[in-house]
Amino acid sequence: MSDTLINLIIQLIAGAVGGNAAGTALKDYDLGKLWNTVAGGLGGVAGGQALQALIPFLAGTAGNVDVGAMLGQAVGGGVAGAIVTFIVGAIKNAMSGQQRA
Repeated sequence: MSDTLINLIIQLIAGAVGGNAAGTALKDYDLGKLWNTVAGGLGGVAGGQALQALIPFLAGTAGNVDVGAMLGQAVGGGVAGAIVTFIVGAIKNAMSGQQRA
């Protein structure tokens, strides 16, 4: 498998986990399991790719398993997934007229 595909898989999974964690922790912004996973996964990939562009070290080295790069991809994807899930939840609440408690 290519390094790019491995990075995308790590970002997708970490983003999904981050999105579900954000939905669980922030009940007012919870989108439900499916949509937390979707928003988190998309946010994880987008955030991970942006972070990788800003910090080329996170792309890893061709042919070698770099644990630091993989950890960076996972953390970046998870945090970005959580942030995107929160933002989508806030937009959903604003559009439905729901006020924060």
